[in-house]
Amino acid sequence: MPHRRTVLMGLLSTSLLPLAATATRALAAGKGMPVEPDTIPTSAGDLIIQPVNHASLVLTFGSDIIYVDPVGGGDRYLAFNKPTAIIITHDHPDHFDVKTLTAIAGSAKLIIGPKAVVAGLPAELQAKAKVLNNGDTGDINGIPVTAVAAYNTTADRLKYHAKGDGNGYVLTFGPAKVYVAGDTEGTPEMAALKGIGIAFIPMNLPYTMTGEAAAAAVKQFRPKIVYPYHYGKGSDEPQKFEAAMKSAPDVEVRLRDWYGYN
Repeated sequence: MPHRRTVLMGLLSTSLLPLAATATRALAAGKGMPVEPDTIPTSAGDLIIQPVNHASLVLTFGSDIIYVDPVGGGDRYLAFNKPTAIIITHDHPDHFDVKTLTAIAGSAKLIIGPKAVVAGLPAELQAKAKVLNNGDTGDINGIPVTAVAAYNTTADRLKYHAKGDGNGYVLTFGPAKVYVAGDTEGTPEMAALKGIGIAFIPMNLPYTMTGEAAAAAVKQFRPKIVYPYHYGKGSDEPQKFEAAMKSAPDVEVRLRDWYGYN
């Protein structure tokens, strides 16, 4: 089965190639391929993007295996290599689940999250956790990480995600900047992002935004590649987003099946 391989080094070129051995590094040997990974070759090595489910994904860069918002129980992650680090955007249960973390986090050397997330961890996980609040910076084994404010801006949605509670993250893998937005609407902080190669953008109501609103937000900072995620099984918001992005042909929209595995 082919998978998408993209060169992210200045100008972007895309081609479909047979499944490469590098792509399997996101997966444990012999466990199969739950959702097809994408490989982004950069001048510093391959970045492998593995959708998991809803808002959960795995980013693999060399020996670094970063789980983002892992939930759904330990069994969901048996197909993947064990994490070396975990980042969590906020404390809602579709992003933060202590039972899942307890099952999978033994191999992780670092857990990053906002204050409420770290406070909600059991003591053994708090011992290797670091708080990043909006605007803070840190690193994962030399991979720079910046916490970006994630929040609602529409009056009747302010109750869902208050400013200061949750993070998005920008992770820099060699020349490739990856923005995982978390639960947010379009914000000034998102619009101000520069040089983003890959973005993961939520689009579900009432908690974040419509596909059209997400497109308006993305057009302000123009990543090279954008993945709609966190949209709800059966939603047509990704298709609305894709249609609205046709006026920005410099941004590649990648639709993936975030609800086909577990």
